Amino acid sequence: MKVILKEDVSKLGRKGDLVEVSDGYCRNFLFPRGLAEEATPGKLKELEERRRSKAAKDAKLMAQAKEQAAHLGGKRVVIKASAGESGKLFGAVTAQQVAEAIEAQHGVKVDKREIKLDQIKQLGEYRFKVRLYPGVEAEMSLSVEA
Repeated sequence: MKVILKEDVSKLGRKGDLVEVSDGYCRNFLFPRGLAEEATPGKLKELEERRRSKAAKDAKLMAQAKEQAAHLGGKRVVIKASAGESGKLFGAVTAQQVAEAIEAQHGVKVDKREIKLDQIKQLGEYRFKVRLYPGVEAEMSLSVEA
C-alpha cells in the first residue's frame, strides 16, 4: 500500500515522503498513531503542490541570501571594547556582539549561531564567516578597537 508520511518515521522515511509499505503495517502501526495517510490521487496532487511551493520558497530564500552575501562580502565590522595597556580585552568579543554590530552598521540581520568566529581576546583585525543560508557564506573582517 502506498502512503504519505505525516511525520518522520525511523527506517522508513521523512515527513512528506511517498512510501510503499505492507497493509498490516499501515493498519496496525502507521494509521493508529497518525504517522501516515493513504496516498489517494487527491492527496498526491496536494503533496506535489506543497513540494513545488517549498521549492519556490527555497529558491527565493537562496536568491535573497546570495544578494546579502554579495552586499556583506569583504565588508568591515568595527567593535569598540575596553582593553588594558597591552591590548588585551577585559572579557572577549562574542558572536552576539558581532551580530548586533553587523545589523547596526550594514543593516542585515544575522543569527549569532551562524557566525563562525574564533575566540577574540586581543585588539586587532580578524577574519570571520557568516552563514546566511545552507551553502551561502560571506567572509568579513572584524576590527576590535579600544
